[in-house]
Amino acid sequence: MRILIIEDDHKIANAIKKGLEQESFACDIEYDGKQGLGQALSVDYDLIILDRMLPEVDGIQICRALRDHDKNTPILILTAKDQTKDKVEGLNAGADDYLIKPFAFEELLARIKALLRRPQNHLNKQLKVADLTLDTVNYEVSRDGKEITLSSTEFALLEYLMRNPNRILTKDNIISHVWDYDADILPNTVEVYIGYLRNKIDKKFPGSKQLIYTARGFGYKIENK
Repeated sequence: MRILIIEDDHKIANAIKKGLEQESFACDIEYDGKQGLGQALSVDYDLIILDRMLPEVDGIQICRALRDHDKNTPILILTAKDQTKDKVEGLNAGADDYLIKPFAFEELLARIKALLRRPQNHLNKQLKVADLTLDTVNYEVSRDGKEITLSSTEFALLEYLMRNPNRILTKDNIISHVWDYDADILPNTVEVYIGYLRNKIDKKFPGSKQLIYTARGFGYKIENK
């Protein structure tokens, strides 16, 4: 899952990014509204964390602009304003949730997961492909009842594959959802991590069917047939 953080307070933005990366999310940061809006319009994010008070373009304007462009990405507004009218203004502009500063990271994380579980996003907390299971809440993976240990990047890659079973995902698709925008991605990075997953998901279970496939010249997929 890839999240965009639009927040002009560098300390808050960087703290959120660090915390979410520890939870296996890929995160990008923009520190002003104009740049944030441009990034949100040009990249397909799974969720946007948006400060209400921003330089250049404020959070309410960004919400309205995204909805006007038919961007249905879940939006969580962060704000120091706790008046009911301010909350109503944000929700009416198209935000999905509202969190008052200061806040505990645990509450932010819970709200993010709640938004990502909403039916319109077709997201489930437990994913299953054949005898492979991935728990997005407890960060557990198992196959045929046996636990599999993954790094945070391997987990994020497997989650993306499992949310798109039987669909060929290009390297660009994978990079945009698994890695940060400013991550140092080499040409064979995706191939290397697919190899790591194959070793843990397929090769260690020789008695089970192969799940991860390469579509030569196109990308990769996990097969659920």
